[in-house]
Amino acid sequence: MCKTYARSGIFLKISKILKINGTLLDKHQLENHLQKMASNHNIINKSQKETYPVPQMLENFKVIQGVYNLLNEHLKLGISIHPAGEWLLDNLYIIEETVKQIEKELTIKKYTNFVGISNGQYKGFARIYVLASEIVAYTDNMIQKKELESYLSSYQTKKSLSMEEIWNIGTFLQIAIIENIREICEKIYSSQIQKYKAENIVERLVENKQKSELMYKKIDIKKVEKDIVEDMRYPFVEYMSYILKRYGKKGVSYLNVLEESVEMSGVTVSEVIKKEHFDIAVRKVSIGNSIISIKKIQRINFLEIFERINGVEELLKQDPAKIYSKMDHKTKEYYRSKIKEIAKKTKISEIYIARKTLELTKNKSEGTKHAHIGYYLIDKGINDLYNALKCKVARQINEKEKVRVYILRSILF
Repeated sequence: MCKTYARSGIFLKISKILKINGTLLDKHQLENHLQKMASNHNIINKSQKETYPVPQMLENFKVIQGVYNLLNEHLKLGISIHPAGEWLLDNLYIIEETVKQIEKELTIKKYTNFVGISNGQYKGFARIYVLASEIVAYTDNMIQKKELESYLSSYQTKKSLSMEEIWNIGTFLQIAIIENIREICEKIYSSQIQKYKAENIVERLVENKQKSELMYKKIDIKKVEKDIVEDMRYPFVEYMSYILKRYGKKGVSYLNVLEESVEMSGVTVSEVIKKEHFDIAVRKVSIGNSIISIKKIQRINFLEIFERINGVEELLKQDPAKIYSKMDHKTKEYYRSKIKEIAKKTKISEIYIARKTLELTKNKSEGTKHAHIGYYLIDKGINDLYNALKCKVARQINEKEKVRVYILRSILF
């Protein structure tokens, strides 16, 4: 299926949608899964436009909003609300704010600049999007900061993630969670429609209301018995049983018809009710996890996670001059951005560049600028770094950067 998405007057065709189904794994199992996944991932420099996730996210939100509107209508009609739906009624604004923020920040250009998967069923998708979706799928939407660090570290035992990927994983975790909320909402919608049908039948047959008194849409009475047999969806049976019992003796004959019809399909009403209650509990937990995780992700300091698990950061901390570890976050970010810039220009991994930078400082006299990684990243030593990387064209330092280098020198030496 191909969808068209318009942004800034440009129409894009979105033909690939990422969908990952998974059962709940414990921490150790998921870490092993992510290591195996990393081993199988081959990457390309860019992701494909056709896999851009924002259009599907907006479509997901339309579905979610539609179910929210239905739940409000059913509240007015006195139809009981699915427990998972109560989470949605209380927290739609959180989902809406998240969707708006992601649409604003994750442009098509930004997305395609993430490295992509070059093989397998997720070919063309941004690697970090696939990784985030895997984590969400196998944790039942429950994201915890400590566990997230472990999962990313497990992946990196086989393949290194870039600084940009780690920095933006929160966005893709939220996109994956919203996809799952949409699936839960589809189940809520189906359940509510079945409840509506049950109310419709009871109103016409048990209460025997006149046409002018009906609260629910008219249905063909001749089809009622057929519907009961053919539409044996568990939410319908569970709710019909519940409301018929409410009528006491008046509903006994109809309850008997329901039980007989259900038994014709090979199960009993009590078995159906038990399974439906289990499914209700599962979906309530899942959507609760989803909402709580979206809130938690928005509060996570990804800079802390980044500095703890990023391989580039670990290498730069080995600076022989022992200057890098004493820098403030902003200055460290400036150094890392230089590595990112060189990696983008040369198509060489950030880890390799950091390692080569560190190698250049070896055997240099302590206390000299040549023993500091900064000399090779932001100063005249950058030509030495390009030579070490076997790149013919070295980037020249512009006037603005020369001023910044001078200031940094004054502070650090």
